[in-house]
Amino acid sequence: MDRRQFLTGSSLTTAAMALAWLGAGNGKAAQVRRPNILFAIADDQSAAHTSIGGDPVVETPNFDRIATEGVRFTNAYCSSPSCTPSRGAILTGQHIWRLGQGGSLWSALPSEHAVYPDLLEAAGYHVGFARKGWGPGSHEASGWPRNPAGDRYDGLGDFLEDRPRDAPFCFWFGSHEPHRPYERGSGVDSGMDPGAVRVPAMLPDAPEVRSDICDYLLECQTFDRQVGAMLDMLEDRGELDNTLIVMTSDNGMPFPRAKANLYDWGTRMPMAVRWGEAVSPGRVVDDYVDLADVAPTFLEVAGLEPTEHMTARSLAGILTGEGEGRIDPLRDRIYLGRERHAWVREGNLGYPCRALRSDEYLYIRNFEPDRWPAGDPPGYGDIDGGPTKAYLLEHRDDPEVAPLFELACAKRPAEELYHLPSDPDQMNNVAGDPAHAEARDGLWGQLERYLDETGDPRAQGGGDIFETDQYFGRPHV
Repeated sequence: MDRRQFLTGSSLTTAAMALAWLGAGNGKAAQVRRPNILFAIADDQSAAHTSIGGDPVVETPNFDRIATEGVRFTNAYCSSPSCTPSRGAILTGQHIWRLGQGGSLWSALPSEHAVYPDLLEAAGYHVGFARKGWGPGSHEASGWPRNPAGDRYDGLGDFLEDRPRDAPFCFWFGSHEPHRPYERGSGVDSGMDPGAVRVPAMLPDAPEVRSDICDYLLECQTFDRQVGAMLDMLEDRGELDNTLIVMTSDNGMPFPRAKANLYDWGTRMPMAVRWGEAVSPGRVVDDYVDLADVAPTFLEVAGLEPTEHMTARSLAGILTGEGEGRIDPLRDRIYLGRERHAWVREGNLGYPCRALRSDEYLYIRNFEPDRWPAGDPPGYGDIDGGPTKAYLLEHRDDPEVAPLFELACAKRPAEELYHLPSDPDQMNNVAGDPAHAEARDGLWGQLERYLDETGDPRAQGGGDIFETDQYFGRPHV
């Protein structure tokens, strides 16, 4: 029996549960048939950069529409601030440290991990993706017959044309925006005001940086327009209101101390969900959400159950419920991780770290503090190239820039602790402050127990398995 036959056989009984689940009194969800699913994911967009979220420059009318007609999550986090592991966690509903070599960039996702597109397909869904699915990496190296996100299509239009009659669908749209490179000056040329840009505290406030942020924001707008075109297509076909739509990103903005870092600029994601009348409109939810939670969510709304290996939790109850703010008191924290991003250290070594993020603190444990967090100098290759990185390196000796260069590129201690009410930008590490010693020790204890419970090799003395992962990209060291 091959993998596809196994998945089909294991899903035959659960497929029949779909309409029964939807008709069994599950709140507003009981009013609709088994829904279509549209998952739209940006490539490198941080949470702050939506107009409904308060950014004064970017315009995201389609994200705003999904949020105002559905639910906006203010504490959504990617499992890892790196494309491949983030997407692997989304597809499998598991933490990255449970995915073997799938926890690193430019890797292979072990095929023994079930992914929600396969499970939905076995239950009668038409599945597929366009543009960037799982990756970058090699799905062939682990025995996947196709990308784990499904069959590849040019776009939603030809995907729907290929859809079997009356079959519900699950479509992954992976935009390439706002990943670098950008056309330099394109944001300002489009009419954006660089003077109105909110420069994150960890970046130099310089004209070059403001212009670079405008270029990035312009690409965020491109992603928003791409999603808008799909909303229009679904509306024209009369399928919008029976489609569960999730719009988010895979990791943070490609700037220093953001992407590839466990600080909020690297891990906190925009996320809005729309599902017709099944979801009360305009709700703002502050529960901590891991993007991996979409896998069990999609399975539940289709009438299926999560696999026994999934560590993520379904959001269906939150979506179809009422209320705002903190809905589930158990969703008061999030666990994050990182292994190897790019090949930017001698020997293809990563920068392993784990984090616990709550309302009050961000605690980070760096397992190899003797390594360079942004990659070996002078390249610091885990920071994407562009005008902001160039400015940071060229002005590293300027008194105003030197501290920011150190934050982005210098070696970090084994423990980092940020007191968020007084330091929302996570600039001042208080791990060595006696006033926060009790909190630091308590958070490390909680994190260590959770990592052990969820089978993290880093907590069980077996972290070396991550150091030998094959890298399918081009080395940068």
